[in-house]
Amino acid sequence: MLKGSKLKALDVRILRPLFETSCCQQRSFANSIQRSYITFNDFRSKNRWYTKKELVGYSMKDMYTVVSDVRNYYKFVPYVKRSHVHTVDSDGFKADLIVGFPPLNEAYTSRVTLESPSLVKSECHDGRLFNYLLNEWRFSPGLKDIPNSCVLDFKVSFEFKSLLHSNVANIFFDLICDQMENAFIEEVRRRNGPPSIRSHVLTSQRS
Repeated sequence: MLKGSKLKALDVRILRPLFETSCCQQRSFANSIQRSYITFNDFRSKNRWYTKKELVGYSMKDMYTVVSDVRNYYKFVPYVKRSHVHTVDSDGFKADLIVGFPPLNEAYTSRVTLESPSLVKSECHDGRLFNYLLNEWRFSPGLKDIPNSCVLDFKVSFEFKSLLHSNVANIFFDLICDQMENAFIEEVRRRNGPPSIRSHVLTSQRS
């Protein structure tokens, strides 16, 4: 575990180039933080999306192993009531899931694409509640002198069929995204122990 001045130097080294290359994203995120209420436009849109880039103290393999373990999602991912993997091939598999977002419950089949240890992408286009659903995790190397670290890019995007369902989801959307992402990090911690460094959120945006 890094402490004191060494951690500060590490923080500056990793954060400065990443922030300089994403200044537009930073400004957009800052603007979103200032909005602490749901606007009228939120209730006219059926689309929602959330993205986050974060430096974490686990290896790409550690993160990939947990995120790709879809058959066990029901054990550690909030709101997932059932997760069954089938139709396995060289590129991934299909998975049947039942997800409960109060007061909604949705059963759907996702196509999961795997590229070890850098990508886990789940797509659904036949849900009863939404026109599409995308969950994407990308993992890239972290700090050169700390192999047990990586940068994760997380994205969730969906479009509801019904504006009513979208408006209900607006109430819970931010909470659900945060809880689900944190659940994966906690599962990696449970399987591999404490992280090598503390996490740094590099960019974050929400619709």
